[in-house]
Amino acid sequence: MARSVVITGLGVVSPFGAGAAAFWQGLVEGKSAVVPITRFDPSGFACRLGGEVTGFSAKDSVPKHYRKAVKVMARDIELAVGAAKEACEDAKLVTRGTLAEDSTDPTTYPGARMGCHIGAGLISAESDELTAAFATARGEDGAVDLSAWGSRGMENLTPLWMLKYLPNMLACHVTIIHGCEGPSNTITCAEASGLLSVAESARVIERGAADICFSGSAESKLSLMGMVRTQYAGRLGTAGTGEATSGGQCVKAFDPAGACGAPAEGGAILILEEAASAARRGVPVYARISGTGAGHSARRPYEGDGQPDLGLQAAIENALDDAGLTPADIDALVLMGTGVAGIDLAEAGAVSAVFGAKAATLPVVTLGAAIGNTMAGNASLLAAAGALCVRHQRVPARLNAGSPVLAGAKGDSAAMKIKHVLVATSSLGGQNAAAVLSDPGLQ
Repeated sequence: MARSVVITGLGVVSPFGAGAAAFWQGLVEGKSAVVPITRFDPSGFACRLGGEVTGFSAKDSVPKHYRKAVKVMARDIELAVGAAKEACEDAKLVTRGTLAEDSTDPTTYPGARMGCHIGAGLISAESDELTAAFATARGEDGAVDLSAWGSRGMENLTPLWMLKYLPNMLACHVTIIHGCEGPSNTITCAEASGLLSVAESARVIERGAADICFSGSAESKLSLMGMVRTQYAGRLGTAGTGEATSGGQCVKAFDPAGACGAPAEGGAILILEEAASAARRGVPVYARISGTGAGHSARRPYEGDGQPDLGLQAAIENALDDAGLTPADIDALVLMGTGVAGIDLAEAGAVSAVFGAKAATLPVVTLGAAIGNTMAGNASLLAAAGALCVRHQRVPARLNAGSPVLAGAKGDSAAMKIKHVLVATSSLGGQNAAAVLSDPGLQ
């Protein structure tokens, strides 16, 4: 029999602030942290709103002796490190990173029994670093000479520059700080990365290769290069944010007329733990990982042809099958909902294909209008929202109405009985992931 896996800790760094409590409060109160971008000048873009994380410093999330390493952390890495610290504290874990430097106290788990799987994106280099180096490779006409760039220009990048931008560095720093010596991996599948990481962690624990895993994802798209990439990828739509000052005014998930998404930064780290071990520790449990699934789309859902995303449909069906459940058992849905109709309607079509008429009655939770699209950080935040729904037996407020085939009327947060919640997402590259999170009290 496979070992049961539960969620015992949530670490969230989102535009609502650091901590799962701030994240949940913002969702329940129906707030939008998608506001005018201040990180850089967005006036050249049609989209000028975004979900920024403010008041956060990675230096506060690492041991004193490790603070020099923050200099070689890109923003994405900082977010992951911060979320990991929050997750440790929430799960009441003692790790190498939480002990005092001269402490001889034991850690909760030996390093070899701790795994780490963190999803990442294509980390955007800082514009100042690149342009300063490019400026040294200009030819006589003032334009960048690629030959000069290869021979001398790139040598003017800061030392250890590459270590800031390798996607696996999110998991690398978390494992070093907390002493994780078990199975580790990095998954780079855009918005699906975090949920695929959760699935891999669950499998590692189920087969006995680890007792606990740091699992999730993080990314920041709030930079000039990140914004350009997101725009060209079709994740921000075509209409722009206009004169809107809040995502609640313009990001409308699953709306057939939706034409606007918003970039963001953030992520979540979940502590996945073998259920019997968690019970021995006596720690509260958010939810049980009942089943996970994946699928791949043979076409791009953002082409906007109105067809259901068959890859997402397969992922949902696989997760339900893995959990031994049927669509009738699901009480709520946590979905991507970017606000861009071409993407959202393909997602809604996949959900409708699985749930039929029930799709129009299930509560739907989305994050786009509340915090924006964090790309690689997206699915871990969806998973965190799903786990919080189970813990509090409540669904958050809905900022905007949705698709006619999905329940999604605008409304306040509501208490309800939640036995099983389905978390699902598609992604830019066609990878899809789904997971069923269940009330841990159910047998």
